[in-house]
Amino acid sequence: MTRTVYCARLQKDAEGLERLPYPGELGKRLFENVSKQAWSEWLRHQTMLINEYRLTPVDPKARKFLEEEMEKFFFTGGAARPEGYVAPKEE
Repeated sequence: MTRTVYCARLQKDAEGLERLPYPGELGKRLFENVSKQAWSEWLRHQTMLINEYRLTPVDPKARKFLEEEMEKFFFTGGAARPEGYVAPKEE
Protein backbone atom coordinates (compact mmCIF):
# COMPACT_ATOMS: atom_id res chain seq x y z
CA MET A 1 0.00 0.00 0.00
CA THR A 2 1.42 3.36 -0.96
CA ARG A 3 1.46 6.30 1.39
CA THR A 4 0.66 9.85 0.45
CA VAL A 5 2.44 12.96 1.69
CA TYR A 6 2.00 16.64 1.06
CA CYS A 7 5.22 17.28 -0.83
CA ALA A 8 7.10 20.40 0.25
CA ARG A 9 8.74 20.71 -3.17
CA LEU A 10 5.76 20.02 -5.42
CA GLN A 11 3.25 21.71 -3.12
CA LYS A 12 0.68 18.95 -3.60
CA ASP A 13 -0.26 15.50 -2.34
CA ALA A 14 1.85 12.81 -3.97
CA GLU A 15 3.14 9.29 -3.41
CA GLY A 16 5.55 9.22 -0.47
CA LEU A 17 8.91 7.54 -0.11
CA GLU A 18 9.03 3.92 1.03
CA ARG A 19 11.84 4.41 3.58
CA LEU A 20 14.05 7.09 5.07
CA PRO A 21 16.16 8.45 2.23
CA TYR A 22 18.82 9.98 4.48
CA PRO A 23 19.99 9.38 8.06
CA GLY A 24 19.05 11.42 11.11
CA GLU A 25 16.53 14.18 11.63
CA LEU A 26 16.85 15.42 8.05
CA GLY A 27 15.99 11.94 6.81
CA LYS A 28 12.86 11.87 8.97
CA ARG A 29 11.85 15.31 7.72
CA LEU A 30 12.38 14.22 4.11
CA PHE A 31 10.40 11.02 4.64
CA GLU A 32 7.45 12.95 6.04
CA ASN A 33 7.49 15.85 3.54
CA VAL A 34 8.97 14.69 0.22
CA SER A 35 7.39 12.64 -2.55
CA LYS A 36 9.02 9.97 -4.69
CA GLN A 37 8.87 12.31 -7.67
CA ALA A 38 10.61 15.15 -5.83
CA TRP A 39 13.25 12.76 -4.46
CA SER A 40 13.95 11.57 -8.00
CA GLU A 41 14.37 15.22 -9.08
CA TRP A 42 16.81 15.74 -6.20
CA LEU A 43 18.90 12.71 -7.22
CA ARG A 44 19.32 14.21 -10.71
CA HIS A 45 20.15 17.62 -9.21
CA GLN A 46 22.60 16.09 -6.75
CA THR A 47 24.35 14.16 -9.54
CA MET A 48 24.70 17.42 -11.49
CA LEU A 49 26.20 19.15 -8.42
CA ILE A 50 28.64 16.30 -7.83
CA ASN A 51 29.75 16.34 -11.45
CA GLU A 52 29.92 20.12 -11.93
CA TYR A 53 31.75 20.81 -8.67
CA ARG A 54 33.76 17.58 -8.89
CA LEU A 55 32.69 16.56 -5.40
CA THR A 56 33.69 13.41 -3.60
CA PRO A 57 30.68 12.31 -1.54
CA VAL A 58 32.87 10.73 1.16
CA ASP A 59 34.56 14.10 1.82
CA PRO A 60 32.93 15.70 4.90
CA LYS A 61 32.97 19.17 3.28
CA ALA A 62 31.23 17.83 0.16
CA ARG A 63 28.65 16.00 2.27
CA LYS A 64 27.92 19.15 4.27
CA PHE A 65 27.54 21.14 1.03
CA LEU A 66 25.18 18.53 -0.45
CA GLU A 67 23.14 18.42 2.75
CA GLU A 68 22.78 22.23 2.70
CA GLU A 69 21.76 22.11 -0.96
CA MET A 70 19.23 19.37 -0.17
CA GLU A 71 17.64 21.60 2.49
CA LYS A 72 17.42 24.44 -0.03
CA PHE A 73 16.09 22.19 -2.80
CA PHE A 74 13.21 20.83 -0.74
CA PHE A 75 12.38 23.41 1.88
CA THR A 76 13.52 26.93 0.97
CA GLY A 77 13.44 26.91 -2.83
CA GLY A 78 16.93 28.37 -2.97
CA ALA A 79 18.75 25.57 -4.80
CA ALA A 80 20.42 26.86 -7.91
CA ARG A 81 22.48 25.41 -10.70
CA PRO A 82 26.22 26.14 -10.82
CA GLU A 83 27.18 29.30 -12.68
CA GLY A 84 27.63 28.58 -16.37
CA TYR A 85 25.91 25.19 -16.20
CA VAL A 86 24.43 24.03 -19.49
CA ALA A 87 22.06 21.09 -19.32
CA PRO A 88 22.85 18.19 -21.67
CA LYS A 89 20.62 17.92 -24.72
CA GLU A 90 17.99 15.23 -24.51
CA GLU A 91 17.98 12.64 -27.26
